[in-house]
Amino acid sequence: MVDFDSDALVFFGATGDLAYKKIFPALQSMVKRGRLNVPVIGVAKAGWNVDQLRARAYESVLKHGGVDRPAFDTLSRLLRYVDGDYRDPATFEAIRGQLTTAKRPAFYLAIPPLLFETVVEQLVKSGATGSGRVILEKPFGRDLATAKQLNRILQSAFPESQIFRIDHYLGKRPVNNVVVFRFANAFMEPFWNRHYIDSVQITMAEDFGVQGRGAFYDQVGTVRDVVQNHLFQILSNLAMEPPVRADSETIRDEKVKVLKAMPSLDPGHIVRGQFRGYRQENGVAPDSSVETFAALRLAVDSWRWKGVPFYIRAGKHLPVTCTEVVGRFRKPPSVIKEHALTRNQLRFRISPEMDIALGMTVMAPGDVLKGETVEMVASHHASDEMDAYERVLGEAMAGDATLFARQDYVEEAWRVVDPVLKAATPIYEYDKGTWGPSEIEPKVCPVGGWHDPVVAGQEKAHAAL
Repeated sequence: MVDFDSDALVFFGATGDLAYKKIFPALQSMVKRGRLNVPVIGVAKAGWNVDQLRARAYESVLKHGGVDRPAFDTLSRLLRYVDGDYRDPATFEAIRGQLTTAKRPAFYLAIPPLLFETVVEQLVKSGATGSGRVILEKPFGRDLATAKQLNRILQSAFPESQIFRIDHYLGKRPVNNVVVFRFANAFMEPFWNRHYIDSVQITMAEDFGVQGRGAFYDQVGTVRDVVQNHLFQILSNLAMEPPVRADSETIRDEKVKVLKAMPSLDPGHIVRGQFRGYRQENGVAPDSSVETFAALRLAVDSWRWKGVPFYIRAGKHLPVTCTEVVGRFRKPPSVIKEHALTRNQLRFRISPEMDIALGMTVMAPGDVLKGETVEMVASHHASDEMDAYERVLGEAMAGDATLFARQDYVEEAWRVVDPVLKAATPIYEYDKGTWGPSEIEPKVCPVGGWHDPVVAGQEKAHAAL
């Protein structure tokens, strides 16, 4: 792979919601940290000029994190704007004109996936690609077939080494801290395997709904929106083998091996739910069968994890907003009465804060050989943490592919979930503020039950360890 710093950033969708909420604040932070000093060319069809784009950028950073005057002034000077239809060759001629002497531009497609093919084809026809790279937002297709088609389109214009597929979840520090914690601590390796771990569960809970994005969400659903991308990335970090080198390709090789070891998901090992009232959301079909909740059981048939079930649970309108991993240990043989024992567990809290906790049994007060469960918690909170979008955009422009999904990874992830996307699995209603439909209990439930995250200050349902 050839690493180089991009000498211009062209981002399509400059007037859109993603740009307003995430991209402009990230760009200001990149300038502030000295990570961005090249032209930034916004492209959209809005009838705007560059002054209107600068005003939009100012409103964006003011609302989402605050204005850093010196950094924003520099960003404002870097901003350029091209207004035009993505199907019009004149738009791409104007982009070439704005690139001037840039030879290694990064083209960031912050636009709906249905426009990817059009933009890439126009870039090729215009000759604007140069020795550049392309950065694009998920979803990378809707299933395995469309993912393969998208990859063919991208690779018609860019080598795979210069295709950066953004999953902003990989820009979150706690997600990558899982890898560091596993491979930088000698005590982890002896027990993080099938001999000691009974099950692993990953919960991604949100206490809000579709937030006015019903038309979008009704085309996607929970499995496509967060399971086969965000949560599979977490699973890969948990289950991968130690990489022999720290370069991006070696690390990504190990992640792909995890997915290759996963059999395709059995439709009998998923429960899909829909919160009551979803069909009344704007943009949602009155007879929608799209899931707003999914619980599934997966296997990783590698030497390390053969026989250990991996459970994933994600959904809208659950009791809390939290992403958490729990690895449950097997019960030990003990002189303590079996019914008094709870399973030890290792817990990774990924959001809203970053914690690592070890749940263990100690002697209860006043009683000999009677146990109670406690947690030993390690917590770390950085004061100036880099935002996920700042991190992934900066890494893409620097040519470091570690945090990005490779073609084979994307296709393996879709292969795993493809059977349930095509199967007519039932949809069960659940009440807002609960942990999903009751049907998960007999079908997709770890031994000892799900661990329900508890977050201070939020409504919560708490299950004992």
